[in-house]
Amino acid sequence: MLYNKKKQIAHCLSALMIASAAQAGDLTVEVKDASGALVANAVVYAEAVNNPGSLSTPAPAQIEQKGRKFIPLVTVAQTGSSISFPNHDSVRHHVYSFSPAKVFELKLYSGVPSAPVIFDKPGTVVLGCNIHDQMLAFVHVVNTPYFAKTETSGKAKLNLPNGDYVLKTWHYALAKENSVIEQPVSIKGSEQATVKLEIKPFPIPAQ
Repeated sequence: MLYNKKKQIAHCLSALMIASAAQAGDLTVEVKDASGALVANAVVYAEAVNNPGSLSTPAPAQIEQKGRKFIPLVTVAQTGSSISFPNHDSVRHHVYSFSPAKVFELKLYSGVPSAPVIFDKPGTVVLGCNIHDQMLAFVHVVNTPYFAKTETSGKAKLNLPNGDYVLKTWHYALAKENSVIEQPVSIKGSEQATVKLEIKPFPIPAQ
Protein backbone atom coordinates (compact mmCIF):
# COMPACT_ATOMS: atom_id res chain seq x y z
CA MET A 1 0.00 0.00 0.00
CA LEU A 2 2.79 2.42 0.96
CA TYR A 3 4.69 1.51 -2.22
CA ASN A 4 1.65 2.35 -4.36
CA LYS A 5 1.22 5.75 -2.67
CA LYS A 6 4.90 6.57 -3.25
CA LYS A 7 4.52 5.53 -6.87
CA GLN A 8 1.47 7.77 -7.29
CA ILE A 9 3.33 10.72 -5.75
CA ALA A 10 6.30 10.13 -8.05
CA HIS A 11 3.97 10.11 -11.08
CA CYS A 12 2.32 13.35 -9.93
CA LEU A 13 5.68 15.07 -9.44
CA SER A 14 6.84 13.87 -12.85
CA ALA A 15 3.66 15.20 -14.48
CA LEU A 16 4.09 18.57 -12.76
CA MET A 17 7.69 18.83 -13.95
CA ILE A 18 6.68 17.99 -17.52
CA ALA A 19 3.83 20.53 -17.43
CA SER A 20 6.14 23.19 -16.00
CA ALA A 21 8.75 22.52 -18.70
CA ALA A 22 6.04 22.70 -21.39
CA GLN A 23 5.03 26.16 -20.15
CA ALA A 24 8.57 27.53 -20.16
CA GLY A 25 10.21 29.16 -23.14
CA ASP A 26 13.11 31.35 -24.12
CA LEU A 27 13.67 34.35 -26.33
CA THR A 28 16.93 35.06 -28.13
CA VAL A 29 17.20 38.74 -29.00
CA GLU A 30 19.63 40.13 -31.57
CA VAL A 31 20.21 43.87 -31.53
CA LYS A 32 21.58 45.77 -34.54
CA ASP A 33 22.06 49.41 -35.48
CA ALA A 34 20.70 51.08 -38.60
CA SER A 35 23.67 49.86 -40.66
CA GLY A 36 23.21 46.26 -39.53
CA ALA A 37 26.17 46.23 -37.14
CA LEU A 38 25.73 44.20 -33.96
CA VAL A 39 25.21 46.23 -30.79
CA ALA A 40 26.75 45.30 -27.44
CA ASN A 41 25.65 46.67 -24.05
CA ALA A 42 22.02 46.98 -25.09
CA VAL A 43 19.56 46.20 -22.29
CA VAL A 44 16.66 43.95 -23.31
CA TYR A 45 13.77 43.09 -21.02
CA ALA A 46 10.28 41.63 -21.28
CA GLU A 47 7.14 42.76 -19.45
CA ALA A 48 4.15 40.39 -19.37
CA VAL A 49 0.99 41.76 -20.99
CA ASN A 50 -1.76 39.93 -19.10
CA ASN A 51 -0.20 38.61 -15.91
CA PRO A 52 2.75 40.70 -14.71
CA GLY A 53 3.00 38.61 -11.51
CA SER A 54 5.25 39.52 -8.62
CA LEU A 55 8.90 40.46 -8.82
CA SER A 56 11.48 38.00 -7.59
CA THR A 57 13.97 38.95 -4.89
CA PRO A 58 16.75 40.73 -6.80
CA ALA A 59 20.29 39.50 -6.46
CA PRO A 60 22.86 42.01 -5.20
CA ALA A 61 25.24 43.49 -7.77
CA GLN A 62 28.38 45.58 -7.81
CA ILE A 63 30.01 48.23 -9.98
CA GLU A 64 33.68 48.47 -9.19
CA GLN A 65 36.10 51.30 -9.77
CA LYS A 66 39.38 50.14 -11.24
CA GLY A 67 41.86 51.91 -13.48
CA ARG A 68 39.86 55.10 -12.89
CA LYS A 69 36.80 53.74 -14.64
CA PHE A 70 33.56 52.02 -13.71
CA ILE A 71 33.29 48.31 -14.45
CA PRO A 72 30.95 47.41 -16.06
CA LEU A 73 29.99 50.34 -18.25
CA VAL A 74 26.33 49.21 -18.32
CA THR A 75 24.41 47.41 -15.59
CA VAL A 76 20.79 46.23 -15.73
CA ALA A 77 19.03 45.64 -12.42
CA GLN A 78 15.57 44.84 -11.16
CA THR A 79 13.73 47.44 -9.10
CA GLY A 80 14.80 47.11 -5.47
CA SER A 81 18.30 45.85 -6.28
CA SER A 82 21.20 46.72 -4.00
CA ILE A 83 24.42 47.68 -5.77
CA SER A 84 27.75 48.13 -4.03
CA PHE A 85 30.56 50.34 -5.35
CA PRO A 86 33.93 48.92 -4.27
CA ASN A 87 36.89 51.19 -5.02
CA HIS A 88 39.87 49.09 -6.07
CA ASP A 89 41.96 52.07 -7.14
CA SER A 90 44.84 53.59 -5.19
CA VAL A 91 43.05 56.95 -5.32
CA ARG A 92 39.75 57.96 -3.73
CA HIS A 93 36.56 58.42 -5.74
CA HIS A 94 33.35 60.40 -5.22
CA VAL A 95 30.52 58.53 -6.94
CA TYR A 96 27.28 60.39 -7.66
CA SER A 97 24.10 60.48 -9.76
CA PHE A 98 21.65 63.30 -10.40
CA SER A 99 19.28 61.09 -12.42
CA PRO A 100 15.59 61.23 -11.35
CA ALA A 101 15.49 57.42 -11.00
CA LYS A 102 18.18 57.60 -8.28
CA VAL A 103 19.86 60.64 -6.80
CA PHE A 104 22.76 59.76 -4.48
CA GLU A 105 26.40 60.36 -3.73
CA LEU A 106 29.18 58.42 -2.08
CA LYS A 107 31.64 61.05 -0.92
CA LEU A 108 35.40 60.60 -1.24
CA TYR A 109 36.26 57.08 -0.17
CA SER A 110 38.54 54.11 -0.66
CA GLY A 111 37.70 50.44 -0.29
CA VAL A 112 34.08 49.38 0.10
CA PRO A 113 31.31 51.72 1.34
CA SER A 114 29.56 50.55 4.50
CA ALA A 115 26.21 50.05 2.73
CA PRO A 116 25.11 49.40 -0.85
CA VAL A 117 22.86 51.76 -2.78
CA ILE A 118 19.24 50.61 -3.28
CA PHE A 119 17.87 51.32 -6.75
CA ASP A 120 14.15 51.50 -5.96
CA LYS A 121 12.71 53.21 -9.06
CA PRO A 122 12.69 52.11 -12.70
CA GLY A 123 14.61 54.25 -15.17
CA THR A 124 18.11 55.12 -16.29
CA VAL A 125 20.74 56.21 -13.79
CA VAL A 126 23.90 57.91 -15.07
CA LEU A 127 26.93 57.56 -12.80
CA GLY A 128 29.89 59.87 -12.54
CA CYS A 129 32.85 60.66 -10.31
CA ASN A 130 33.15 64.17 -8.93
CA ILE A 131 36.96 63.91 -9.00
CA HIS A 132 37.57 62.14 -12.32
CA ASP A 133 35.36 63.61 -15.05
CA GLN A 134 36.19 60.85 -17.53
CA MET A 135 34.48 58.21 -15.39
CA LEU A 136 31.03 57.29 -16.66
CA ALA A 137 28.60 54.36 -16.29
CA PHE A 138 24.92 53.56 -16.64
CA VAL A 139 22.40 51.58 -14.59
CA HIS A 140 19.10 50.74 -16.27
CA VAL A 141 16.54 49.71 -13.64
CA VAL A 142 13.58 47.59 -14.81
CA ASN A 143 10.26 46.48 -13.29
CA THR A 144 10.53 42.85 -14.39
CA PRO A 145 12.65 39.81 -13.51
CA TYR A 146 13.15 39.05 -17.22
CA PHE A 147 16.14 41.05 -18.40
CA ALA A 148 19.59 40.67 -19.95
CA LYS A 149 22.36 42.64 -21.65
CA THR A 150 23.72 41.96 -25.12
CA GLU A 151 27.25 40.65 -25.51
CA THR A 152 29.68 41.62 -28.28
CA SER A 153 27.70 39.19 -30.45
CA GLY A 154 24.76 41.58 -30.19
CA LYS A 155 22.68 38.79 -28.65
CA ALA A 156 21.00 38.22 -25.30
CA LYS A 157 18.73 35.44 -24.07
CA LEU A 158 15.67 35.71 -21.84
CA ASN A 159 14.09 32.70 -20.12
CA LEU A 160 10.33 33.30 -19.99
CA PRO A 161 7.10 31.48 -19.24
CA ASN A 162 4.97 31.08 -22.36
CA GLY A 163 2.72 34.06 -22.98
CA ASP A 164 2.52 37.54 -24.49
CA TYR A 165 5.07 40.22 -23.65
CA VAL A 166 6.25 43.67 -24.57
CA LEU A 167 9.94 43.42 -25.43
CA LYS A 168 11.78 46.59 -24.48
CA THR A 169 15.27 47.62 -25.55
CA TRP A 170 17.42 50.45 -24.20
CA HIS A 171 20.89 51.67 -25.12
CA TYR A 172 22.80 54.63 -23.73
CA ALA A 173 23.46 56.01 -27.23
CA LEU A 174 19.93 55.89 -28.66
CA ALA A 175 19.35 58.81 -31.04
CA LYS A 176 16.21 59.69 -29.12
CA GLU A 177 17.62 60.27 -25.66
CA ASN A 178 15.94 58.57 -22.68
CA SER A 179 13.75 56.48 -24.98
CA VAL A 180 12.97 52.76 -24.93
CA ILE A 181 12.19 50.75 -28.06
CA GLU A 182 9.13 48.49 -27.70
CA GLN A 183 7.74 45.61 -29.72
CA PRO A 184 5.27 42.78 -28.95
CA VAL A 185 6.47 39.18 -28.70
CA SER A 186 4.68 35.89 -28.03
CA ILE A 187 6.53 33.05 -26.36
CA LYS A 188 5.54 29.48 -27.24
CA GLY A 189 8.77 27.60 -26.65
CA SER A 190 11.97 28.90 -28.23
CA GLU A 191 11.58 32.18 -30.10
CA GLN A 192 13.84 34.78 -31.73
CA ALA A 193 13.52 38.52 -32.19
CA THR A 194 15.58 41.17 -33.94
CA VAL A 195 15.69 44.76 -32.72
CA LYS A 196 17.05 47.63 -34.80
CA LEU A 197 18.20 50.77 -33.04
CA GLU A 198 19.04 54.23 -34.31
CA ILE A 199 22.23 55.00 -32.44
CA LYS A 200 24.07 58.31 -32.40
CA PRO A 201 27.84 58.61 -32.07
CA PHE A 202 28.57 58.43 -28.36
CA PRO A 203 32.29 58.11 -27.71
CA ILE A 204 32.95 56.98 -24.17
CA PRO A 205 35.61 59.30 -22.64
CA ALA A 206 39.08 57.83 -22.58
CA GLN A 207 39.52 55.96 -19.35
